[in-house]
Amino acid sequence: MKIPKEIQFIVDQLTKQGFEAYLAGGCVRDLLRKVIPKDWDIATNAKPEEIGKVFLKSFSENKFGTVTVLTGSEEPSLKEVEITPYRIDEKYTDKRHPDSISFTETIEKDLARRDFTVNAMAIGIKDEKTKPKDYAVIDIFNGKKDLEKKIIRTVGNPEDRFSEDALRLMRAVRFATTLDFKIEKKTADAIKKNSIWLQAISKERIRDEFLKIIMSDRASQGIELLREMKLLRYIIPEIEEGYKVSQNKHHIYDCYEHYLHSLEYATKKNFNKYVRIASLLHDVGKPRSKQGQGSVATFYNHEIIGAKMTAQILCRLRFSKKDIEKITKLVRYHLFYYNVDEVSEASVRRLVRGAGVENMDELLQVRMADRIGSGVPKAEPYKLRHLKYVIEKVSQDPISVTMLKQNGGDVMRILDISPGPKIGEIMDILFGYVLADPEQNKKEILEKEIEKIGKLSDKKISSLASKAKEKRKELIMKRDEMTKKKYWVT
Repeated sequence: MKIPKEIQFIVDQLTKQGFEAYLAGGCVRDLLRKVIPKDWDIATNAKPEEIGKVFLKSFSENKFGTVTVLTGSEEPSLKEVEITPYRIDEKYTDKRHPDSISFTETIEKDLARRDFTVNAMAIGIKDEKTKPKDYAVIDIFNGKKDLEKKIIRTVGNPEDRFSEDALRLMRAVRFATTLDFKIEKKTADAIKKNSIWLQAISKERIRDEFLKIIMSDRASQGIELLREMKLLRYIIPEIEEGYKVSQNKHHIYDCYEHYLHSLEYATKKNFNKYVRIASLLHDVGKPRSKQGQGSVATFYNHEIIGAKMTAQILCRLRFSKKDIEKITKLVRYHLFYYNVDEVSEASVRRLVRGAGVENMDELLQVRMADRIGSGVPKAEPYKLRHLKYVIEKVSQDPISVTMLKQNGGDVMRILDISPGPKIGEIMDILFGYVLADPEQNKKEILEKEIEKIGKLSDKKISSLASKAKEKRKELIMKRDEMTKKKYWVT
C-alpha cells in the first residue's frame, strides 16, 4: 500500500529540514494489515515550535507537544495529520494522564511508552519512489509477530502499562474486538486483576470506547469480552444483572444471552448506534421485574423499568440529551402488541405519538432484533410488515380541506354569507381544484376561485362538490394501495 501524497509531503518537509520523521502507531498497524488507516500519525525528533515553523498551516492545542497540520486534502482521514515529537511520559498519578512529559531524541524511546505491541511500531520512508517492500519497519517489541498471530499484548509489563492509563484496560478489549484478535494471557490476567482501576477514568472516555465496540462488526463478542475481563461491571453493571437469569417459555436464552443475540442481529444488519444500544438494553429491566420461575415466569412492566434504567445508564455515561431521549423511547416502546385485524389504527396512532414518528423505523428494527434474539427464525413476519403499512398510513398527512390556504371563515368573509352546508361544498370544490394542480394552493388564487364559485347556482355547486369528493376518495384509495404494495401486504 503506497503512502498518500499528503503524508509523503509532510515527511519530505521534515527530512529536508534535517529532522527524522516516521509513521507511527495505529496507522503502521493498519498498513501492515493492508488496511487503509482511519488516521495518520507522524513521530519526529523536531520540537513543537520547530514543527510549527516547517508547517505554517498548523496548530497545537495539547500539553503533549502534538502539532496538527492542515493538509487541504478532501479525504477526511488526511485533512488533519498529527505530528508528535518523540517523548517519554512520566509517572501517571491519576491513572489517566502523565504528570509530565519530556521530549527524547530517539524513536525507540518513544515507542516504549505506547500501549500494545501492535501499536508500537514505526515505518521510515525515504521518498515517494520508495516501494512498500522497502519500508524500514522499526519493531523492537515484536509487534509484527503479534500482528501475525492476532494477539493483543502490552508493551513491557502489563501492570505498568495499565497503571499508567487505566483506559488501556478497555482499549485492549476494543482492539481485540475490532481487529478480531485474542488478548494474550498475561495481559488478560492483568486486566482482570486491575479492572477496578477503570473507575478512575472519565465517563466520556469510557463512553467513546464503548461506542467503538458497539459500532464494530463483532459488537456482541466485545460486550462478552468486557464481562470476561471483569470490566463490564464498571461500565454497565445493569447488563450483568441478566447473566444466568432464566426467562420463560417464549425464550430459549437467558436474559444476558438474549441481550447479546439481539445486539448480534442489529450488528449483522448494520443498524445504527441507536438501534444497537437499544437492542442491547431493551430487556435490561427484566431481572428486576421477574416474578416466578421456569416456563411461567413473568416480567410485567419490564419495558417501563428498563426505560428508566436505560436513561440512568446513558446519563451516567454522558450521552447527549438527544441520544438519551431516543434510545430510552426505543426501549420503552419495544414491547408494543400488534396483530392484523386485532389492533385498531387508533392504537397504532397512540404508539406513533408515544415513540415519535421519527423513531418508528428504528423501533421496528429493535423489535426485529428482539425476535431473533429470542430464538425465532424470522425477523420480519407478515404482521410486522402490516404494522409498517399501518404506521405509514396513519403518519401520512391527511388528504383533507385543512391543507388549503383558505378556510371556511375566509369563504364566508369573501362571499358575505352565513354558516351552512354551502361552505363545506365550496371547500370541497376548492380542494378538488388544488388536487388537480397543487401549485394553485395560494391565498390570492383561491380567493379568486371562491369569488367565481360564489356566482354559481346552488345546484351547480352541489354537483361540483360531489365530483370533488369522489376524486378525493379515489386519491385516498390509490395512495393506500401504493402503501400496501410497498410493504407486500393485502
